[in-house]
Amino acid sequence: MSTPNIAFIGGGNMASSLIGGLLAEGFSAAQISAGDPGQATRERLEQAFAITTSANNAEIVANADVVVLAVKPQIMKSVCQALAPSLKPGQLIVSVAAGINCASLERWLGDVALVRCMPNTPSLRRQGVSGLYATARASAEQKTLAERLLSAVGITLWLEQEALIDAVIAVSGSGPAYFFLLMEAMTNSGEKLGLPRADAEKLALYTALGAADMAVHAEVDAAELRRRVTSPGGTTEQAILTFEQGGLRDLVEQAMNNCAARAASMASELGE
Repeated sequence: MSTPNIAFIGGGNMASSLIGGLLAEGFSAAQISAGDPGQATRERLEQAFAITTSANNAEIVANADVVVLAVKPQIMKSVCQALAPSLKPGQLIVSVAAGINCASLERWLGDVALVRCMPNTPSLRRQGVSGLYATARASAEQKTLAERLLSAVGITLWLEQEALIDAVIAVSGSGPAYFFLLMEAMTNSGEKLGLPRADAEKLALYTALGAADMAVHAEVDAAELRRRVTSPGGTTEQAILTFEQGGLRDLVEQAMNNCAARAASMASELGE
């Protein structure tokens, strides 16, 4: 399907990011529409992307090949139940909501072809990474469509088991906040060491950017890169030893385990 019509249910940040990415990848505005109850949101989308919008979701999905569910998890059930009578056979449903599993979506929507995705916030800069899981009803062509959609805002990877989405949330879905916290802490410490705050912040942020770029393009893993910049008896070694002695690795593991556990519990709470 070379020119699929894509309907977004919800017009928030993630929907806007995906719409912008699709347009940048060659989709036309005529192929994209969005439903949202907020007039201000609809006007923003129309002005930014020249797409069709409506407060009526049934109208938006009428001619869609792909329906992207981009509403908050807390209202997903009511939105899906209201939308279900308007869906048509052969449509692909793509959910980008955290904490809502496929079983719940199928219970609310019926027998649909479904791909559940977990993008992260750098998708807003087209630097995202998304884990994707497809149910058995999704065809190979529909899976390709879903991958094309999410690839517009970053890289994608397919998961064999839906349960692994909780791990994706722990690593990449929530992961940007971990790095933001480290940047914040480094900025604060740099300021305490005497740097003007603006300088400390710039140093921390661009160091993070440069380190990530090196790691992405290196032929060795992050552990080897760390070893290469940690000279015995040097300044970096002192900082790394402090992190290690403080139990950084165990703390990261505990934090990510708690994150994954919360993702699983949210699926139970929101999927009822």
